[in-house]
Amino acid sequence: MDFDSTPEQRQLREAVRTLGQQYGHDYFVAKARAGEHTSELWDEAGRLGYLGVNIPAEYGGGGGGISELAIVCEELAAAGCPLLLLVVSPAIAGTVIARHGTEAQRRTFLPGLADGSLKIAFAITEPEAGSNFHRLGTVARRDGADWLLSGRKCFVSGVDEAPYVLVVARVPDDGPGGRADDGSGGPADGDGATDQGGGDPGTAGVRLRPALFVVPTDAPGLTMSKLEMEIVSPENQWLLYLDDVRLAGDALVGGTAEPGDRGGLDAGLPALFAGLNPERITVAAMGAGTGRYAIERASTYTATRRVWGRPIGSHQGVSHPLAHAAVQVELARLMIAKAAALYDAGRDVEAGVAANLAKYASAEAAALAVDTAIQVHGGNGMTTDYGVATLLGAVRAGRIAPVSREMILNFVAQRVLGQPRSY
Repeated sequence: MDFDSTPEQRQLREAVRTLGQQYGHDYFVAKARAGEHTSELWDEAGRLGYLGVNIPAEYGGGGGGISELAIVCEELAAAGCPLLLLVVSPAIAGTVIARHGTEAQRRTFLPGLADGSLKIAFAITEPEAGSNFHRLGTVARRDGADWLLSGRKCFVSGVDEAPYVLVVARVPDDGPGGRADDGSGGPADGDGATDQGGGDPGTAGVRLRPALFVVPTDAPGLTMSKLEMEIVSPENQWLLYLDDVRLAGDALVGGTAEPGDRGGLDAGLPALFAGLNPERITVAAMGAGTGRYAIERASTYTATRRVWGRPIGSHQGVSHPLAHAAVQVELARLMIAKAAALYDAGRDVEAGVAANLAKYASAEAAALAVDTAIQVHGGNGMTTDYGVATLLGAVRAGRIAPVSREMILNFVAQRVLGQPRSY
């Protein structure tokens, strides 16, 4: 059991930390307040190779894994610049396409993801489906060699910055046994669900399975509407509306334009989970970095702010809550490192458990760290100048998305503790 980073990982951490500190939280907040994107930081990180550390080397990436990308996410957040699109573009889209895309798709998309010149957004959440992706209402149906995609998505991050969006939809399974006779199946099965007529009427009674499509954001039939959020972030959230968006056959991840090709259909569920576990790990890393940033700001303040002739950090009522938050952040970092190492080793089942645990621990620790940092600052903690209250909305959202703490507890109760399914 080795708790030490490799020399290359230590060098990467130091280099990314240096880059993040050159920009800092003031830059991040100024961009968000102005309604602008952190393009300068993103572009420089891309030029330096940090955005593509997990992309295979043969496609222009660093040839590393999620462990390395988690380092990038954490260190930029620890500098006060948490970049959500790191999670969306290289972690989710990059991993999905690298693992399950066709060779043509890898050649088309991975080099741009690696150097940051290309961003791909990710659309899975829907207004009605909640956490149950087996009941997504977005459906793709065949039309000759093409696909027609219809549905709605919400909380799509950064799609205004991306020329493509990776959309999770359900498709009719027209292979052997594809038509359901009795309406069986459902979210508990884990292998698809039967449409009962709530989505496309043409799919009623047909077994549907998840599939992923790379959709141009300027495609006819795709429109978007901005969601106003109480979060200080340069990356916006969007509603997407897909009205018979026509896609070529090779828009399906793992699929081609060849008639009868089923590669993308068979890859759908594995491809989805290939992206969701890295999402949890890198979101957790971003949360841990944010917690570190908040604790560092608070520690500097409490060590130098003097009241009645002594620093306020000398009072245990101030220092103990801060120390407790630091302990929780460090514990979360250990679980993140374990989850990333398991994922990179190809131990997907164990990595899935660890990724959920890491995400839960990090979200709780980050929320605690920011709240504690605000409290020890007193009234100054609520000002923009002191740079901690600006993180409050983001860390609170981290306890909800991309998977809520309650759903993780359901997962742990069922998968780890062997309890009966509660939903």
